[in-house]
Amino acid sequence: MTPPQVTVQDGWLTHPQGELFTRCWQPALGGTTRAPFVLFHDSLGCVELWRDFPAALCAATGRAVIAYDRLGFGRSAAVTAPLPLTFIADEARTIMPLLQAHYGLKHFMAFGHSVGGGMAVECAAQWPEHCVGLVTEAAQAFVEDRTVQGIEAARVQFQAEAQVGRLAKYHGAKARWVVDAWTETWLSHGFADWSLARVVPQVACPWLIVHGALDEYGSRRHPELLQAGAGGPKRLAWLPGVGHVPHREVAAQVLAEVLDWSAGLAP
Repeated sequence: MTPPQVTVQDGWLTHPQGELFTRCWQPALGGTTRAPFVLFHDSLGCVELWRDFPAALCAATGRAVIAYDRLGFGRSAAVTAPLPLTFIADEARTIMPLLQAHYGLKHFMAFGHSVGGGMAVECAAQWPEHCVGLVTEAAQAFVEDRTVQGIEAARVQFQAEAQVGRLAKYHGAKARWVVDAWTETWLSHGFADWSLARVVPQVACPWLIVHGALDEYGSRRHPELLQAGAGGPKRLAWLPGVGHVPHREVAAQVLAEVLDWSAGLAP
């Protein structure tokens, strides 16, 4: 449910491979010049699967919130080819300019969940003059044994068409591609050496690192790598008893962490 102090507007971005669906939550009173949050969803996600979190984030911080469906996900255009192994860095390089042009973004705050956290890190590194804040939530920083084991277990579960059918509510006929894009990419031999270790030192903006202690796809080694390597000011919000989706499991706590961290940031 959208809070009364928030308005919502949908839109589309033109990409060489097809249209991308976007949604923007704005403070209803308007007039804000504060840098908006740009959300990057997880491997099975889309705009709709953020549920009511973006509206709550907008209402709590007074900043606009922008989310979009990556190519092949949600309402965006279908993709038939496998993901390239460079897809995380590519997302920041190719999509952020479209968002900047469409929304007239001079500055933004990148907020990414899971693999979207890696994309947010890449945005902060690739667009240092524009990215004024970074939030990563349950972000993977490398391919850990726990990550592989969690995805292997999920691949077995998604052999059941009923499980894929649950995703079809959000991705339509693209649901099977969405699952395979996640599992087959992360479990491939070519992706095993992927890491954010070389990218993290390029992040100079303030950074909030959110991670649940019970995250089934990444141990504490992930936030520790991010925190140790970051070139700018950083804060770790370690959440005991929380799994891979903190913004759903403990939404109020995540919002409080983000609000406290971002309150003094400019613009």
